[in-house]
Amino acid sequence: MRVLECVPNFSEGRDEQKIQAIADAIRHTAGASLLHIDISPAANRTVMTFAGEPEAVVNAAYNAIQKAAEVIDMRTQDGVHPRIGATDVCPLVPLKGMSMEEANAYAHELGERVGRDLQIPVYLYEHSAKSDYRRALPDIRKGQYEGFEKKMNTPEWQPDYGPATFNAATGATVMGARDVLVAFNISLNTQDVDKANYIADRIRERGYMTTEDGVRVKKQGLLPKLRAIGWYMADFECAQVSMNLLDYRITSPLKVWEACTLLANEIGVTLKGSELIGLMPESCVLEAGSFSYMEQGQPVPEDKQLLVHEGIAYLRLDKVKPFNPQEKILEYALRNADLL
Repeated sequence: MRVLECVPNFSEGRDEQKIQAIADAIRHTAGASLLHIDISPAANRTVMTFAGEPEAVVNAAYNAIQKAAEVIDMRTQDGVHPRIGATDVCPLVPLKGMSMEEANAYAHELGERVGRDLQIPVYLYEHSAKSDYRRALPDIRKGQYEGFEKKMNTPEWQPDYGPATFNAATGATVMGARDVLVAFNISLNTQDVDKANYIADRIRERGYMTTEDGVRVKKQGLLPKLRAIGWYMADFECAQVSMNLLDYRITSPLKVWEACTLLANEIGVTLKGSELIGLMPESCVLEAGSFSYMEQGQPVPEDKQLLVHEGIAYLRLDKVKPFNPQEKILEYALRNADLL
């Protein structure tokens, strides 16, 4: 069995009818299994995760993008999360029995179809990007929806597929093949966004700019393969450090948690808990669980479920909202859908 995963992010997190209409477009596509829906009213954003045979997943992605274009009007959309379109980003992730090159071919197929049939400008990113300056999602999103019409008028920001003119109702869509990404937010015991930004600036790979002796200096971030921003999350009434772990094998949730703990101590705040957007691999939770046992001077048990339970507790994954490992751990969700 070949298994392709798709994790589209839609710019709607408040209207349940619209969200379910998009979800139904996926559910009603033969061969695609909807694994999880993550809704954030404050961010006005919903992340859906589905998987299956590649052709079915591409069809489900197209159907979802089409439905999102029908029910979401970007001219009236707002929210704290950066975005440029109704379907803001639509990554394809090869999970089983297929290569990144094959996933890339499906991304091009989907992009061409969306651009041609739905008249939505499509930008390719990550492994599908045609130029390095368009590889990273934040670089494509820079300017956001409000500034994207002007951005599209420049020669270097013409879309890869679809019309070269801005579609005000749908905005634009970013898509491409990428590795497994962990979207991980840490809630702080403060509403001060400056403190969240202090931590985000110092941990993200790109680092931050500061002034030393009257000269602007670039400081390297602490953790590779990590993107981070600070924001206020009204859903939990606190400031958050919102992060994308681009390679969890290099920078894991545990490493992020430990780094954020140290930085939070510097500025007199503590970590309330963490929030996983979408799914994460089992190894992320097992690593945290093993570390917790070792930190307590106890032998690491062989029972995976004990380690999972301890990992959830150590990362405080269930402190700001419920965390069901059967729904939130990638391998378990795939197994429950008969895809593993």
